[in-house]
Amino acid sequence: MILVEHLCKHFQIRHHHKNTLGVLQNFFKRDSRTLKAVDDVSFTIARGEMVGYLGPNGAGKSTTLKMLTGLLVPTSGRLEVAGFVPHKDRQAYAARIGAVFGQRSSLWWDLPVIESLELMQHIYKIPSARFSSNLEAFKKLLDLDEFLASPARSLSLGQRMRADLCAALLHDPELLFLDEPTIGLDVVAKERIREFIRQINLERETTIILTTHDLSDVQKLCSRAMIIDHGKLLFDGQLTNLQNQFGGQRRLVVDFEEIPSQLQVRGANLVVQQGSRLTFEIDKQARVPDVIAEISRAYTIRDLSVEEPEIEGTIRRIYEGNLLNKAVDQ
Repeated sequence: MILVEHLCKHFQIRHHHKNTLGVLQNFFKRDSRTLKAVDDVSFTIARGEMVGYLGPNGAGKSTTLKMLTGLLVPTSGRLEVAGFVPHKDRQAYAARIGAVFGQRSSLWWDLPVIESLELMQHIYKIPSARFSSNLEAFKKLLDLDEFLASPARSLSLGQRMRADLCAALLHDPELLFLDEPTIGLDVVAKERIREFIRQINLERETTIILTTHDLSDVQKLCSRAMIIDHGKLLFDGQLTNLQNQFGGQRRLVVDFEEIPSQLQVRGANLVVQQGSRLTFEIDKQARVPDVIAEISRAYTIRDLSVEEPEIEGTIRRIYEGNLLNKAVDQ
């Protein structure tokens, strides 16, 4: 579906002198530096995959997306999506993709939502039968009926996001770009949007690239993640591998029938005790079933649960400790 080989996007940043002499220098000498926004990035994405594309601000995420959508021309490298070169085949390519950007809307601000959707039908030349079928399906999945007659400017953020998702998918795109699709939404609205995205991916096999700062979106929707920083792709793989390599330790929370005294467990360290509830950090080399079995043999357990390290903590640890760059250097 997507083939990216040695993709680069470089910008020339001019330096402007500000003092009196510097103003004259600006006329005769143009000082500049090269900003490597995307630097030798390669990856492939198969049809029907849902991939999280992560990185801090300024890492190169938006520049990559702009090249993938055809808005920017690469400096060098190969980029092909569904048989198209995005910046060369913009009109034909645009009919095959959809995009939702959390900060911007594709709806006409003063028009009722339904009229914006009907305009989309004409823009994408969607046959009437397919338009009606998709609109009915999305009305049910996204609960649109309550605000279809309202102008976009009067919608809440959650309502606008649901309408934007509908607008982006009416023409059955093969590829959907999602940039911060749950930004600013409450917990209920976020879960509704996530469930819709999950369903579209499974039922229609829509390929989805998701960029977000809400890492719970990635954790709940994607099995694969790519991490970019300073223009370079530093990680591309399964989220579980990322957690295993860079994540914190799993925790085992155990409620005992009686308060244990001086409990020693191989492969685990006691970190918190609240009455008869003890929390252990499990060594990465240890097997959870072995730790549970050892505790169960020695004590009567009322309840227990295993807490996996949160992806937010893993990503934060990577950025703060520059762990991926260190791993690449090794």
